[in-house]
Amino acid sequence: MEDAGIFSLAEAGLMSLAGAPDARTPPESPTVDDTVLIQTVDFITPVLDDPYAFGQAAAANALGDIYAMGGRPISALNLVAFPAGLLSTRAGAEILAAILRGGRDKIEEAGAALLGGHTVDDEEPKYGLAVTGVGRRSQLLPQSGGRPGDVLLLTKPIGGGVLTTALKRDGLAPPALAELTLVLTTLNAYSRDAALAVGARAATDVTGFGLLGHLSNLVLASGVGAEIEASAVPVIPAAVALAGQGPEAFPTGARRNLDFVARRVDLSFEGSPIEPWRKLLLADPMTSGGLLVAVAEDKAEAFSARVRAALLKILGPRDPQNQNAGAPGYWCSRIGRLTSQAGRIVVTSERSAARPSSPKSGLCRSDLSP
Repeated sequence: MEDAGIFSLAEAGLMSLAGAPDARTPPESPTVDDTVLIQTVDFITPVLDDPYAFGQAAAANALGDIYAMGGRPISALNLVAFPAGLLSTRAGAEILAAILRGGRDKIEEAGAALLGGHTVDDEEPKYGLAVTGVGRRSQLLPQSGGRPGDVLLLTKPIGGGVLTTALKRDGLAPPALAELTLVLTTLNAYSRDAALAVGARAATDVTGFGLLGHLSNLVLASGVGAEIEASAVPVIPAAVALAGQGPEAFPTGARRNLDFVARRVDLSFEGSPIEPWRKLLLADPMTSGGLLVAVAEDKAEAFSARVRAALLKILGPRDPQNQNAGAPGYWCSRIGRLTSQAGRIVVTSERSAARPSSPKSGLCRSDLSP
């Protein structure tokens, strides 16, 4: 199943909603026949303690499905669940206001309009968006477009599930929390722009099914196989340390994801033995993960260069160069390639990695009370 639903305006007899060409895509004017609506909905429980940051992450997560299809968000509706008893207090009202402000700011950053929303009473806060985007059918990035030989590039590090789980249990050290927040709140617009500019063939965003789960979707839709190098997959540094503590450090979804992938494709781990926790890391459920993009070999370097150039403008010089994590590929890494072995995913062995550690409480621990 694709990341978002597609609706042809021409087939419905409607006028093009795209108007003038998107300034961030190639300049040819879209025709009515080529214009499609792209629609998605997603909402989540708190993954960060800070309400404003949580609102940003939840919005970026929902907007990501539009970018994964090669589309441009144009409007959004808020979806909110919040305890009525808490909302009646000043502190509760301020928390909800901060969540909505974070979401609104991300929607505006995406160039979309917030049109309204709906709120329900619920014991645990939840927030997300219903998003409408537009795209050109000729430029969509379907999961079914991959071809043998295409290079696989990942535009954000993984490990978010391990870190959000640690945050809910014991908290995170400030540097780890800052890095997690940066990853979760960064939009995938830059990845989408680079993918369209170089003519990428297929894409998906890496979220709840983990890297291997979403890769299996692309592999099966495209009728191809894949080979990835585990050591090339970027990981948020603090997640490596926590993952090394064993399966108990992971959300339960990681094991489910790994088992799910093993049932639906021929999954094998080759080379020197890979520790169980490293396998789980490749299936770790992400919120607002990066795009996994399939690009022809001769376009791969151009894609990477565009992503890094965009990030230099968005995040400043430190993060795209990844002085924090130590490798230039942190925000755009070549992790493998598609193969002609349909329905087969091979993970090759990886280098040994390091360790560090974690302290704290807040919104994502669901311990709010009026």
